[in-house]
Amino acid sequence: MYTTKDLPKITTHVLQEMKLKGEKIAMLTGYDYSMARLLDESGIDVILVGDSASNVMAGHKTTLPITVDQMIYHASSVMRAVIRALVVVDLPFGSYQGNSKEALHTAIRIMKESGCNAIKIEGGEEIRESIDRILSAGIPVLGHLGLTPQSINKFGTYVVRATEDQEAAKLRKDAKLLEEAGCFGIVLEKIPSELAAEVTQSIKIPTIGIGAGKEVDGQVLVSHDMLGINMDFSPRFLRRYHNLHDEMIRSFLAYIHDVKSADFPNDREQY
Repeated sequence: MYTTKDLPKITTHVLQEMKLKGEKIAMLTGYDYSMARLLDESGIDVILVGDSASNVMAGHKTTLPITVDQMIYHASSVMRAVIRALVVVDLPFGSYQGNSKEALHTAIRIMKESGCNAIKIEGGEEIRESIDRILSAGIPVLGHLGLTPQSINKFGTYVVRATEDQEAAKLRKDAKLLEEAGCFGIVLEKIPSELAAEVTQSIKIPTIGIGAGKEVDGQVLVSHDMLGINMDFSPRFLRRYHNLHDEMIRSFLAYIHDVKSADFPNDREQY
C-alpha cells in the first residue's frame, strides 16, 4: 500500500494535466482533522470543505445557515491533516452574492486564516465580477454550475437542472465564461449526462461531476453519504461503499452492554 509521500502534491496545474492525460480526478468532502487525514492517506486528489457541513456536521436542512467563521474552522481542521491533496473551500451563502468586494474579502479571509489551496463559488454570469476580483488577488477559483444548493429557495427543489433548452444554453454559456475568467475547473451538479459530456468536451479546464454522468473529468461525493454514515439521503447518483451507520451502531451497543455489565474495563484495561 502506498502512502501520500509516494504521490505528487496535487495542484491546480496537476488537475489540468490529469484532464489532458484522460486521468479521472477523485474528490470527496472533508470537514475535520480525522477524516481529512484518512482521505489524504488514501491518495484522494481533492478534498472539498463543502458548505454541506451545514447539513452533515450541524444538522441543518440546507447549506444556507453556515457562516464564514464556521467554514474557516472546518477548513483549518482539514488543512492540519493534509499533505498531498488539493483543499478547496466553499464560499458560504451570503458572503459573495451581489457584492464583489465582500466576495474578495471573504475569499482572502478563508485563504489567510485556513491556509487552504482554493475556493469554490456557485454561479455563472451573475457572479462574474466577484470571480474576477477573487482571481485578481491570485486566489484559485473552482466554479459550480447546474444544481446550486445555495439557490434552493429560488428554485424550490433539488431536481435535475438544465433539462430545458433555455437553461441548458445558459449553462453552456456560463461554463465558457468561467473558463475565460480563469477558473481552474467547474463542478457540474445534477445535470443530464449528455449535457455534462458536451460541456466537458467544449472547455479545456477540468469538470467534476456529482450526478452528471461519467463523461466528466472527475467525480465528487459527500464522504458521509458514500460511507453510509448518513442513510437519509439516497439520490440515484450516490454509490454507497459501506454501511458505517449499522456498523457503528453495533459498536456503540456492544460498548453500552460491556459498560453496564461491568465487563469494561477488564483487568488488562486498567492501571
